[in-house]
Amino acid sequence: MLTLVLGGARSGKSALAERLTLSAAGNAPPLYVATAEAFDDEMRDRIARHRADRGPGWRTVEAPADPAAAIAAAADAGAVLLDCLTIWAATLMHLERDPDTETARLVAAARDLGRPVVMVANEVGLGIVPDNALARRFRDVAGRMNQQVAAAADRVIFVAAGLPLVLKGPSFGAGEVAS
Repeated sequence: MLTLVLGGARSGKSALAERLTLSAAGNAPPLYVATAEAFDDEMRDRIARHRADRGPGWRTVEAPADPAAAIAAAADAGAVLLDCLTIWAATLMHLERDPDTETARLVAAARDLGRPVVMVANEVGLGIVPDNALARRFRDVAGRMNQQVAAAADRVIFVAAGLPLVLKGPSFGAGEVAS
């Protein structure tokens, strides 16, 4: 099952995605596929907080440029969490790689894995129209990426103020912690 968890900044989407991934992993260790890179102290602190919040039971693979390869190699994971698509979109733009092609590769890797995969993304299209071309292009790339993953996903959940709303697919099942 492929699940996409969308929301705004600090909405609670990562915490929900972590709970869903742990629930889906069963007795096997979950894999966290990280797309962020620590280019400054603030980002290093943010990454450290995320790791501490997850706890010791997770295996982490840093894959800022090619999370599809990390997912394809995750045969031993109980479930996989990719956090986040939006940061990966910025990386693809920086590397001048085609986001549509790369997103199709990512979705195919998730589908081929045969294990639950949860992906996190920011819904950046709900705010004001950016005032410059680069920011507008980023918003467009992220929006198309979210649509592409949502179309392929079995379940799509929108999170606002820590509250999940299932937009597509099954509601929360027994053993899944929704909030």
